[in-house]
Amino acid sequence: MRIENREALEQKRAEAKEAMKRPLHRILVCAGTGCLAGGSAGIYDKFKELAAKEEGVEVEFGAEAAHPSMPSGNHKETAHTGVKRSGCHGFCEMGPLVRIEPANYLYVKVKAEDCEEIFEESIRNDRPVERLLYEEDGVKYETQEKIPFYEKQTRLVLKNCGHIDAENIDEYIAVGGYRALEKVLFEMTPEDVVQEISDSDLRGRGGGGFATGYKWKQVARQEEQERYVVCNGDEGDPGAFMDRSVMEGDPHKMLEGMMIAGYAVGAQEGYIYVRAEYPLAISRLKLAIAQANEAGLLGEHILGTEFSFQIHINRGAGAFVCGEGSALTASIEGERGMPRTKPPRTVEQGLFAKPTVLNNVETYANVPMIINEGAAWYHTIGTEGSPGTKAFALTGSVKHTGLIEVPMGTSLKKIVYDIGGGVKNDVPFKAVQIGGPSGGCLVTSDLNVSLDFDSLKKLNAMIGSGGLVVMDENTCMVEVARFFMNFTQNESCGKCVPCREGTKRMLDILEDIVAGKGTMESLQMLEELGEAITNTALCGLGKSAALPVLSTIRNFRGEYLEHVNEKRCRTGTCQALQRYVIKADACKGCSKCARNCPVNAISGKVKEPFTINQAVCIKCGACLENCPFGAIVKES
Repeated sequence: MRIENREALEQKRAEAKEAMKRPLHRILVCAGTGCLAGGSAGIYDKFKELAAKEEGVEVEFGAEAAHPSMPSGNHKETAHTGVKRSGCHGFCEMGPLVRIEPANYLYVKVKAEDCEEIFEESIRNDRPVERLLYEEDGVKYETQEKIPFYEKQTRLVLKNCGHIDAENIDEYIAVGGYRALEKVLFEMTPEDVVQEISDSDLRGRGGGGFATGYKWKQVARQEEQERYVVCNGDEGDPGAFMDRSVMEGDPHKMLEGMMIAGYAVGAQEGYIYVRAEYPLAISRLKLAIAQANEAGLLGEHILGTEFSFQIHINRGAGAFVCGEGSALTASIEGERGMPRTKPPRTVEQGLFAKPTVLNNVETYANVPMIINEGAAWYHTIGTEGSPGTKAFALTGSVKHTGLIEVPMGTSLKKIVYDIGGGVKNDVPFKAVQIGGPSGGCLVTSDLNVSLDFDSLKKLNAMIGSGGLVVMDENTCMVEVARFFMNFTQNESCGKCVPCREGTKRMLDILEDIVAGKGTMESLQMLEELGEAITNTALCGLGKSAALPVLSTIRNFRGEYLEHVNEKRCRTGTCQALQRYVIKADACKGCSKCARNCPVNAISGKVKEPFTINQAVCIKCGACLENCPFGAIVKES
């Protein structure tokens, strides 16, 4: 039913709230990409089957039609059990996850065969299934909110993810969705909206930290009246999945933010640029757009006002460079995604050469709560220069991986040790790569650094989109630099010489170093090239391409020197620098190692110790595997 005015929206909200309260129990099955990969679709189906068979219990399913095994007449509005598909809960390492409301039990690592026990204990008897509860340091946590991973976060952008049906607009409306849109349409002028966002000091969460309000103000003041709102949902950094989780778990929040931006700058069309590798996000966005159109919250004369706005989805082909604004808009236009020289900037000539507001998913998701709560409230969270929260994808060698959200200015130590639970296997912490290929390394001395835009800039690092890859002492930092440079070089669009040729040359040097062919001149050349690319590349992605290399050289120069001068990798990661050695006192002279060596690098006489010719050895490890006496060892 189309919502024609403000009163109708309030009535719809009241009805939606009542509908959410109606079930005596709600089963929320995580249906984010991570949990789906772990089998949560089968868990959801099993809960539907169990609920449908429950005699005397009326059942409510998610957005899709009634369960095939049920006659349509049994799919009633009044329900005792609601089975829902939610978005990502964030605790990805523990998935698949199932939340039971109203008790708020959170079950971890659930399998389809666990569903009957959960249904029996938690739905019929209101008891937790002890064995499926999260346990840490001998303590079992019955409720999600008490788990340290969640308790030590401040989830605002991610507040609804895992708590509402990701495919049901009514549930978004019930928890306050579209209240901000209603407020701007009936209580605020476009100028008021721009000023509120400016006063909030919201900074773009896509990496650069540019002032959102200033960007909107620049677009609003252009003489050209045809304007666009664009959402960057490309998220190309390795290990980053913050935007994906919002698009999958709370798509209407992002859409609402885009609509408010459209109202503020006088735009009538918006475009979401999503990488094709995010099929679930695309599916959920399409459904959300269709639902909003049907409800009258998107399209012509929204809520009976003069404001009209429509949103389109464009799928990207996975080019990392399309995370850059001008490359992204070129791709939407059907051109090859390549950055252009500036000025003019996107706010002046962006999509279709018209003034364009371009922000990422998380930035737009911040907008509704700023409008609802006010700029002054927003400033009570985070730091003075970087207010609000930031979502991070916490991965790597950390005990608790997943999607987290903390106030800007939270220390790295709190994230790694309090929320992440510390380094895996209690191995000493070594570094965190922050911001993906565009970021830099933070080391032990940086554990107390405030994670905000300005503090990280002083360390020649950047938040980027929010990837945090934790590394322990077993990580080779030279190989880390090579990995990120390989990624950046492969993703270079090739338009400018510094990025096209410079990153290729840096990669060649790094590959020589990990292969044992590096020299002191190699290190000098890396630093000179890195500085040159940073200063002369065309776009922001090129300018930050050398950051992982420069930061690892600065913080771990000793490791580079070991690779170059001693031809040694202390972690044993670089295969070319490994050595297989036969211990003479343990060798029985059986010749089995020599007979299994594919390059005849081992020689000797039977019943006498054999030796390995290091110049011929290809480090395959066949000798180590075949020695029956443990006489062969691998040295780093």
